[in-house]
Order: sequence, then structure tokens, then C-alpha cells
Amino acid sequence: MTETQRAQNGDTIRFHYVGRLDDGQVFGTTEDRAPLEMQLGQGGMIPGVEEALVGMEPGESKNVHLPVEQAYGPHRGELVAEFQKDQLPAEIEPQVGQQVQLRTKDGQAFPAQIVDVGEEAIKLDANHPLAGKPLDFELQLVEIVPEDRPPADE
Repeated sequence: MTETQRAQNGDTIRFHYVGRLDDGQVFGTTEDRAPLEMQLGQGGMIPGVEEALVGMEPGESKNVHLPVEQAYGPHRGELVAEFQKDQLPAEIEPQVGQQVQLRTKDGQAFPAQIVDVGEEAIKLDANHPLAGKPLDFELQLVEIVPEDRPPADE
């Protein structure tokens, strides 16, 4: 009888998930599509999900509750900033909830969301939309990809 393989750091795995907020609202899922594929231990998912997948067997399912620290981290006030509307390109009509791309001084792009629009200024939040929220995940490990098999194309 062979021992069932358990997922460990360094393994490439395929898994399904359903992610929910505390109120039960689904914020992400792989239901009705192909499972996600990633290499464990490489930071491809939030820490709490990667930790929960380690040790699972193919076909196993598990529910995990992640506190803020194991999910997207706390909401950081220093990532919220106000900008004058005249700093925006003329073709942009800012609206609350709109996603925009900002650039660092070295040209690296990162997303931010407009959270307030005033007469002369807008407020942008560059936190991840799920920062500051505990999360619940239903996880199902579909398979551990054999090392001699190439990864699936995305």
C-alpha cells in the first residue's frame, strides 16, 4: 500500500477555492472554471491560504478562517492620499469606486481606488480592497502536479 502524498512547500499544486467575507459574501471563486495552479511556498497566494494548503492530500477539502494578518493585512492609512483634480488627465471624470493606475517615482505602476471626490480634490486608496478584513476560504486540493509533467498553460 502506498502512502498518500501530502502537499508541501516546493510542490506545484492545483486547487479550487471559494473566498467569503464575514457576512458570507463571495469575493472570489474558482467554481465553474479551472483550478488555480501555483507552487507552494513562493508567495503566490496570501499567507494563510498557502499555510492551509500545506499538508493537504489530493481530493481533501477544508474550511479556514483567516484573521487580517494572515489575509491581506491591516488597512494602512499611509496608503490613502489626496490629490488635486487638476493633477488628473483631462479625459478622466473621477467617480467613487473607480480604479486608477498610479506610478511610483521609478515608474512602477500600482492600482488605487477613488474613495472620495470633492470639488477640487479626490482621495485615493492604494490598499488592497480586502485589506483590514478577516476572510473565510473553502479549499479543495485537486492534485499535486508530478515534477516530470509541465505546468498547465493559463
